[in-house]
Amino acid sequence: MTSQLEEQYQSSWQERQTFAENMQPIIGQLFRNKGIEITVYGRPLLNASAIDIIKAHKSVALHEDSKLRLRESFPFVEALSKMSLSPARIDVGKLAYRYLFQGGANDLSIEQYLEKELTDVAKASAANEQQDVVLYGFGRIGRILARLLIESTGPSSKLNLRAIVIRPGKDGDLEKRASLLRRDSIHGAFNGSITIDEENKVIKANGAFIKVIYASSPSEIDYTEYGINNALVVDNTGIWSDEDGLGQHLQSKGVGKVLLTAPAKGDIKNIVYGVNQDMILAEDKIVSAASCTTNAITPVLKAINDKFGIKNGHVETVHSYTNDQNLIDNYHKSPRRGRSAPLNMVITSTGAAKAVAKALPELKGLLTGNAIRVPTPNVSMAIMNLNLKSSTDRDGLNDYLRHMSLNSDLQNQIDYTASTEIVSTDLVGSRFAGVVDSQATIVDEDRAVLYVWYDNEFGYSCQVVRVMNEMTGINVPTLPVE
Repeated sequence: MTSQLEEQYQSSWQERQTFAENMQPIIGQLFRNKGIEITVYGRPLLNASAIDIIKAHKSVALHEDSKLRLRESFPFVEALSKMSLSPARIDVGKLAYRYLFQGGANDLSIEQYLEKELTDVAKASAANEQQDVVLYGFGRIGRILARLLIESTGPSSKLNLRAIVIRPGKDGDLEKRASLLRRDSIHGAFNGSITIDEENKVIKANGAFIKVIYASSPSEIDYTEYGINNALVVDNTGIWSDEDGLGQHLQSKGVGKVLLTAPAKGDIKNIVYGVNQDMILAEDKIVSAASCTTNAITPVLKAINDKFGIKNGHVETVHSYTNDQNLIDNYHKSPRRGRSAPLNMVITSTGAAKAVAKALPELKGLLTGNAIRVPTPNVSMAIMNLNLKSSTDRDGLNDYLRHMSLNSDLQNQIDYTASTEIVSTDLVGSRFAGVVDSQATIVDEDRAVLYVWYDNEFGYSCQVVRVMNEMTGINVPTLPVE
């Protein structure tokens, strides 16, 4: 016989499932029609399963004194769907919690409360002027960027993926490229439908119509022939890193600006979104999104330096192997990287620690760094050994970083976990630049050791998209503000 306790649990679970399933189409319509991305305490709900929506609500209890039930947040999602809004990232979990449990109501209805909290975006969106985007190269980062851009395809989309440029291939190349986009050993199957038009060299994916251009160099391409104008070219080939090389793109007709998905040399600005994106000026034609490691560590370093000050430190990167290493022992121009990547830990160099200074000049000359490539295909870790200017303790440092991950300008860059069981594969698909592992934090007065996980593919690509928005003047605020 089913006990009363079992019946209550089953009834509660079915209620949660029902609310989650009812949320799904509203969340999708908000994003595609208005450019509104719904989150719950930083966890994105777009394209999330009903179970993922339930789990996101459950996570609120990790940060607050009370639970947030789906029946409590659903009216807020429903109310948002009826408002005129311009594009934004809206944390419905925080809005609902503050309204219900932290005195946010003040005798206001949910609709009135949302109007007050979302003043900056509570208006009809301006006319949709799409920005043409070209991905030059279609490797690991290129394909993830394609997934992210396709994910946002719709009437409210601002970044419009128009073309992919790759080197000339043999018969069947287009189908092979589409298949690599469709299936990924690390990030799983593409969420949607992909077909190809062989005659016109086009990949069609979830409403995106993507021209595939075969060229050996930028000089061969006239983008205007494909109806592409003033495009932002995202170079993820790794071939060029200076102004002369990247400047070749600007010689192609139809190109407006260039973004490099790697550290740049010379005077090109290296941008870590959340830290120094304000450096990007309208007249900047070439910008770098720095490296995955620089993006992972710089926001955390900025947060710590702002609060405690940093005398000096060392950053050791435990990094998954990459395509530039060999599967089995073979010649490689760099020391040690010729040895089999899946079989060895390989000590190598990294410029990430020094590169931090390009985004955070106050730390120039204060950090050293090194790297160990390890036999995992994705998700890396930065271990930061820091000498601070002021003393603290483990709880104080962790509490501060937890607060920064939830209620600061760095909330989209810094994530925080208190799990004692988390391992690298749990972070595959993380959309944050870095994830602070609070259980590993070590503090001894003015010395601190921090462990920061990062998805060096997906999390970095999310940062790249944020820089793309900034370069093209697309403002997507995160609300509510603290």
